[in-house]
Amino acid sequence: MKNQSHESSGGGSLVLEDPYTVPYQGIYAICDGKNDVAEIIEHANCFSGACWSYHHYAKSPAVKNVQIYGESIRYTVSVGRFPFELQSSVAAAGIESVVCNADGDVEITYAGLGGGGVGATKCRAFANGVSRYEITESGGGKTAKGTIYVPRRERVLIAIDDTDSCDVGATWTLTHNIGKAVSNDDAVLLSQALVQLYPVPEKTQNCMSTVLEFGCVSQQAKEKLIADVKAFLLKYSVSENTGMLVYSGFSIPKGLADYSQKGRTSRVTRAEAEKTAAENAVDVILGGNGMIGALAAFAWFANPVESVKPGFLNE
Repeated sequence: MKNQSHESSGGGSLVLEDPYTVPYQGIYAICDGKNDVAEIIEHANCFSGACWSYHHYAKSPAVKNVQIYGESIRYTVSVGRFPFELQSSVAAAGIESVVCNADGDVEITYAGLGGGGVGATKCRAFANGVSRYEITESGGGKTAKGTIYVPRRERVLIAIDDTDSCDVGATWTLTHNIGKAVSNDDAVLLSQALVQLYPVPEKTQNCMSTVLEFGCVSQQAKEKLIADVKAFLLKYSVSENTGMLVYSGFSIPKGLADYSQKGRTSRVTRAEAEKTAAENAVDVILGGNGMIGALAAFAWFANPVESVKPGFLNE
């Protein structure tokens, strides 16, 4: 048995660079066209800590809705200033204000008590996606406040179907890998959902389409994103019927939601798909027959738990 020195047994050679900070992987803000409502998307490094935030932040007056997606939390918030009173163990942290500035930044102010103050300051200030920050001292029993500035982003949804054949491929894997490959600071991948469609005779096997969600900081970033996804599909799809569609907007219009319901419960014609796309500002990038199923995927972005359930079994 080897003898251990007092230094090693006491942890003298073990170092934590910042033992009381767990930076978020990334924080992003999607805003509606009028800057009335925003969605703050926080990708956690410590999911248990994010769940604590989920519980407490939901009580903030600014927060309209909260959704867990994988290891990220998505807060739908009203834009404006909504001060509130912190209460230990009950409402120990929250979002105090969200402001959309004229320079294109979104200003988010958090406040918290104790460990909640650490989360409100350094943990969020040091996240990817944050351009600058202002924070107070935090930790111990302190009340702390932090403001971060992130670029205002537009939601860009890319729906894809029919990239495989009976012999090779799978649309969900190809689209996942493409999404990861094209994601960058200006056009960040936020979610992927696989959507169960009504089984038609032309299906490869399971009849699924996919929607990728991105947050883009500019029109230039959006155009490059679309061009890159298209190029990847043209290179790697093994089907001549690949469909690739793009919709940009904060929320899904009723026309697309209704079409999705129909596409998940019954057969839809190409003429119906083309008409719905034209009426709902959907851009057809690749117009193979896969566009029929791709169009039904938009309504399910960031909702992958429900999107995989067969709608036709409920009819």
